[in-house]
Amino acid sequence: VQLVESGGGLVQPGGSLRLSCAASGYTYSIHCMAWFRQAPGKEREGVAALYAGFGITYYSNSVEGRFTISQHSANTVYLQMDSLEPEDTGMYFCAAKATDCSQWNAYNYFGQGTQVTVS
Repeated sequence: VQLVESGGGLVQPGGSLRLSCAASGYTYSIHCMAWFRQAPGKEREGVAALYAGFGITYYSNSVEGRFTISQHSANTVYLQMDSLEPEDTGMYFCAAKATDCSQWNAYNYFGQGTQVTVS
């Protein structure tokens, strides 16, 4: 499974960005798509997950109400980020796995990441 992110950039506090993730390869066994982020000097954390095909979503407390994960097509997932804060700055990674979408510690496919800077 290959994951490619796009859509990162520089945005002012209070602004919005939409990230995209395109999946390819052996995807038929993938039912969970997620977004993780890693701020400088911090561990990578899961922020949003989607049980693809069922529309069930999960969010971390730090982004709930501001971020929205959605499925655009069979192999494309978006992360709409609104009301961005400087604390949202970091590298954002798309991730995927087969099951247990809300279990952040078991995602086994990751993209290369896209940088989001809120300043």
